[in-house]
Order: sequence, then structure tokens, then C-alpha cells
Amino acid sequence: MTDLKFNEIKNIRLEKVEKIREMGIDPYPAKLKRDPQKISDSRLTEGQEVCNAGRIMGMRSHGNIAFSDLRDESGNIQVLFQKKNLADKFKLVQLLDIADFILVEGKVFTTQAGELTIDVNDFQILVKTINPLPSVWYGLKDVEDRYRKRYLDLILNPEVAQRLRKRSKVIDSIRDYLTDDGFLEVETPTLQPIYGGGFAKPFKTFHNALDSEFYLRISDEMYLKRLIVGGFEKVFEITKVFRNEGVDFDHNPEFTMFEAQIAYRDYYYGMDLIEELIQNAAIKVNGTTEVEYQDILLNFKRPWKRYRVVEAILEFTGVDPLQWETIEEAKKATEKLPIKESKFKELAKMRKIGEVIAFVFEEMVEEKLIQPTIIYDYPVEISPLAKKCEDERFTQRFEYFAFGTELGNNYTELNDPVDLNQRFVEEKEREKAGFDEAHQTDHDYLNAIEHGFPPTCGLSIGIDRLVILLTNAQNIREVIPFPTLRPLEKKTSTKKDNKKGK
Repeated sequence: MTDLKFNEIKNIRLEKVEKIREMGIDPYPAKLKRDPQKISDSRLTEGQEVCNAGRIMGMRSHGNIAFSDLRDESGNIQVLFQKKNLADKFKLVQLLDIADFILVEGKVFTTQAGELTIDVNDFQILVKTINPLPSVWYGLKDVEDRYRKRYLDLILNPEVAQRLRKRSKVIDSIRDYLTDDGFLEVETPTLQPIYGGGFAKPFKTFHNALDSEFYLRISDEMYLKRLIVGGFEKVFEITKVFRNEGVDFDHNPEFTMFEAQIAYRDYYYGMDLIEELIQNAAIKVNGTTEVEYQDILLNFKRPWKRYRVVEAILEFTGVDPLQWETIEEAKKATEKLPIKESKFKELAKMRKIGEVIAFVFEEMVEEKLIQPTIIYDYPVEISPLAKKCEDERFTQRFEYFAFGTELGNNYTELNDPVDLNQRFVEEKEREKAGFDEAHQTDHDYLNAIEHGFPPTCGLSIGIDRLVILLTNAQNIREVIPFPTLRPLEKKTSTKKDNKKGK
């Protein structure tokens, strides 16, 4: 729709607004004349009087009668306006347009064409819409317009709204399962003086009154663990976290994370609970554990396949990391693998075998984990908050994957303050070596666990990534109501900016 045509339509609609007012009718009334029913309920009451409110999605006039398609959140129904029923009020019908909101009263009947229809005997205009709806939306070349104007996307693409409803069901299923099992839902700070609980770059801000720098949380984990120290035994939070990193099909700077801490449990309990939570979510959303995602049938029925990290590398590459005795040997073996040469710059900075093991797993194994799979016993060098295994090169940490995507990071919590202090020292060394995402030293948290931190299992689920899989979405922007976008003025300023905004 050209700007000229758009403005012409808008001016015509503004004229209609004035005509409605001249008829003594408020085109934006504050109150409905009566409470409406859901359209889905009205469709079950043929032969009865109903009252429905919604948005007009289609208009067809034929002399002294007119049809419209009315939609509310629950569904659609055809509406019939007849001059013989409405008398002088039929003039108001001529001032209605697609996208207007109305309330109708009348009897439900079935037309000769088999269409359930409300034969209107009275109606009320609720909102006279000024802007027309675009005629084509879902297939727009610049798909960002859909996300930028999500309200139009929701109006014109019912599958988008359905996906967001399923998102809500996923969250409800996790919350209901845990609260039924005695978990306490809590809230932790968004502004944190020390960011932690993950490997990520934070957003920084400044609090004027406190004259202090703060960070938007990259995780709520460190505060949930403080609650365990304080005496709670089963806590969780479903909240927004923020990471100042790249944007791609499964990364958004602002995303939703589920985190839980359970006292007196270890990571084997956590593996079982994660499987149970996600299996339950799949059933709640789709009625089955089987989900078709990009033409592949995923099955979230537990138990899932489980590998230790080194077992997974051996299974998918034929290389046994347990045979590496020196960092030089590890790097030499890795350089023989079919990994992009540009990635070897990162490899060059590594100083520990455990770092190389993690690197090989990420580059050679992750994308091959299609069916739901748990990977556990990660190297200690990349797991600063996890308790060590009997083999102290590894930790009681697990992640889980589906369709090559990591959905959450979990572990038996490190509760030895002496060991944790040493891990923080080692993370500082990693930061000096060029790893910007090294974990920060949190002295207050260290002081907290020095007061006694019971054996505890920590869990997490990336809600957005899980919803992507359970709704067959193409990317994370499809499952977030309002994804983070480059501001429009920057998006259109230069060609270079446009390339960055892809």
C-alpha cells in the first residue's frame, strides 16, 4: 500500500468519524451496552439470542443487507446486517470498515451456504479505526516489520497468536508442576552489583542516587543460592535475563529463563526432573511427547539418551580426549578435525585441556544432538560453580540438547568455599588471557556459602528455545511477543547498519 493511498484511506475514515459524531453517536464509547459472550460459545447456540464483541475482519454490502466477519480472541463468526431489522440505524453500517470494533446482538442461524451467522437486531460501534490493515503481511520482504508492529502481525496471522498462547502454556506447565511439588516461586534482583551465574557479557547501567554501577542480570542463579543458604529448600524463578551479545535465530538480548535450586539433591536428580518438566510441557502444549520440528519428529518422552562429554566426543568424532596428556597434544589433535580455520584463533588462547574438550564438543558434537539428549560431566575449567566428580578433571554438571540447540545448564552446586575461591582466582586468570566472558568474583556470595550451603542441585531451562521447538518456530523472534530490534532510525541510516541488522 503506497503512502498516498494509505493517506487517502485514512482521510476517508476520519471523515466517517465526524459523520458518526454528527449522528449523535460516540465512535469511542467508554462502556459497552452489555457484556459480550465469547464467539466460540455463541457458535454453539444456534437459534438463540447472543451478544458478541470483536474486530471486523471482512465487509460485504449488497443493497439493503451487509455481511461482516467478526473476530474475538476465541474465534470468528459471520454477521448479517439487514435494513428491515435496523431501520435508520442501518445508515451506520455504511460507515463501518474492516478493523473497526463493534458489539452485535441477534439470533444465531445457519445460512443456505452452511455458514453460522448472527442476524443482527442491534449493534454498537466500539472503536472506529483510522488506519487500514495491510493487505499482505506475513510474506513481507522485510520480516522485521512484522516484529516491529507485532500488533498487526497478531491481527493478520492467527498462527502467531497461537504460538504465543502455547508459550504461556509452557510456562504454566513448569510453574504448576513445581508448585504442586512444594517449590516456592521467588523474585530476585534485576539490577546486580556483580553479574554472575553464567558466561556472558552484561548490560551496564548507573544508579544516580547510589552513585554506583550496576548490571542487568545475566542469570538469577547466585541469588537463588543465597536463599538456600538462608534456609529455603526448593525455590525457582521464571524471569527475564539480559546478555549483551549477538542476535541470531536462537539468541535475543532479553530472554526468559527458568532457574531452580533444590537442597539435598544432586545433578542426577536434576537430570530426571528436567526430563519430567519438558516431557510434561510437550504434553500440555501439543497433547503428545512427539513434536514435529522442521520436518524432523522429536520425541521428548523420558528417559533421554545420556552421554558424558568425553563419551559424546568419542561417539561423534572418533577422538578420545581422555588420551590427551598435554595441552599441546590436545590442540594438535583438535587441529586435525574438520573445524573452520577461523575458530582456531579461540583455540590458540586456551591453556587447559578441559577448555579444548569443551571447544571440540561445541564445534563437532552439539549440532549432531538432534533427539533430546543429556550431556554431563563437563571439564572443571569451564564449570566454576559446579562440584567436582570423583575424577577431579570433571564436574557434576549437565546440559541438555535437542535439534542441536542447548536448552539449559545445570549442576550439583559447588558448596566448598575454599574450592570456590580458587575457582574464582582461576576465572580471573582466564579473563586476563582474553576470555571476556569469564565468571566474575562475587565476594558476597562467597561469604554467604561460608555460613553453610547444603548439598544443592541447580537447574535451568531457556524458555524461548524450548518454545521454538514445541511450536515449530523458525527463530526466537517468532516466540517472543516483542523481540529486541535495531531502532528504526538506525536501521535505515546506512547500508552498513542494514547489514548489521540482519
